Amino acid sequence: MSSAILARVARASLYNTQACRVRPVRAFQVSQLKPITAAFSTSSIRMAGDPDPHDPHHEESFEEFTARYEKEFESVQDVFELQRNLNNAFAYDLVPSPSVIIAALRAARRVNDYPTAVRVFEGIKAKVENVGQYEEYVKELEGIRLELGINLKENMFPEASS
Repeated sequence: MSSAILARVARASLYNTQACRVRPVRAFQVSQLKPITAAFSTSSIRMAGDPDPHDPHHEESFEEFTARYEKEFESVQDVFELQRNLNNAFAYDLVPSPSVIIAALRAARRVNDYPTAVRVFEGIKAKVENVGQYEEYVKELEGIRLELGINLKENMFPEASS
């Protein structure tokens, strides 16, 4: 046998003898179990069927969508945030409600971005299914348009918008 094999056998026998030693067993005390459930709040326990709003597969209702984007537009402080929120809002397969559009127009006024305010109406025109729906939106939002002084693209450039 080679010396390497002998060294391995010697080490193996050394380890086996240490493993075979019996260690003295310590006496242990059984303590009384204390309920730990009182330490945790049970007010936010969800049942198995309850939807998790943070679940990536959770389908947001139109009301939740509207409330979320109204809140987002109310907290806008610069043009980048405004345009990012508009891009996200119009990326969904729905047309934002008039209350979301009003919040977006007020945010555009707050950050002094007139071109984006005009483009909001272009976005609505692109999202609706027909011209009648677009006219309903324009009619619904006429008060805020007049209040903020926002002209429509078709009023500013009648020959270009056909």
